[in-house]
Amino acid sequence: MKKWVLKAVVQKGISYLPGGHKINYLFQKYVTKGVNLSDEYFFDRLSHAREHLDNYEKLIGAASLNNTLEIGTGWYPVVPISLFLYGANNINTIDISPLLTKESLKIALTRFMNISDNGELNRYIKVSPERLATLKKLYGEYEGLPMNEILATLKINYLIKDARATGFADKYFDMVSSNNTFEHIYPAILEGILKEFKRITKSGGLMSHSIDMSDHFAHFDKAISVFNFLKYSDKQWELIDNSIQPQNRYRITEYKDLYKKLGIPITKETLVRGNMDALKQLDLDEKYSGEPLEDIAVIHCNLASVMA
Repeated sequence: MKKWVLKAVVQKGISYLPGGHKINYLFQKYVTKGVNLSDEYFFDRLSHAREHLDNYEKLIGAASLNNTLEIGTGWYPVVPISLFLYGANNINTIDISPLLTKESLKIALTRFMNISDNGELNRYIKVSPERLATLKKLYGEYEGLPMNEILATLKINYLIKDARATGFADKYFDMVSSNNTFEHIYPAILEGILKEFKRITKSGGLMSHSIDMSDHFAHFDKAISVFNFLKYSDKQWELIDNSIQPQNRYRITEYKDLYKKLGIPITKETLVRGNMDALKQLDLDEKYSGEPLEDIAVIHCNLASVMA
């Protein structure tokens, strides 16, 4: 059995069990190693933080942040910690499942400490010296502090709730962002989330969303293409997909259509395409027959929106 198929079968089974996310965490931690804070994941998230902040400074024309919201906290809050070091004052991060732990937060902070000592951190974000000093002090006292005090020191508000109903006031946030999260949200739910984000982002504020449109099983099994999941029909994919780590298979055209439907502008787009030869060799499902290959080939993007 192919590696990705085995993972798909296991995650499908786990999705039917009570406490599936906790079981999946153990499966990925000890079997697939998918939740370890690898260099690839850490620096990828740092790159997202840099892209969001660059978008904010260049498109909004401001160098300071007050209220921010991120969807998709996950196990390692690399982007919220980056925003803290940059100088943001009210950093909200929302997730549907409580994945963040004191242990995983410490692992993330350790990585920041390591790259701040060797000077690499400044290649990614403009670090406030005062915030870095606070981080270092917090790190030294970490074991004796409760989780809520650690998060408060980092100015992080960790929320477990449905992002379609955040409870925040209209036009509240300077910046709303996400990092490889939208692809895990089914279209009807994503539409509701984007409607909510449109409501709570300030006029003249920014939405900046990074989306990974590659087949995530290819991250685990290098024997398959990043386009592999596009050869299956919706019915076939429904059998393969799971609620633990779902993939909506949206292409860039569908994201743009959704933005247009909701009246969300795309002020700036950054697109990354996969190997066109690999895509041409794939027997695509007929649902993709009407889309240009150049659009289907987009495997990662950042969509930045200056809100009216």
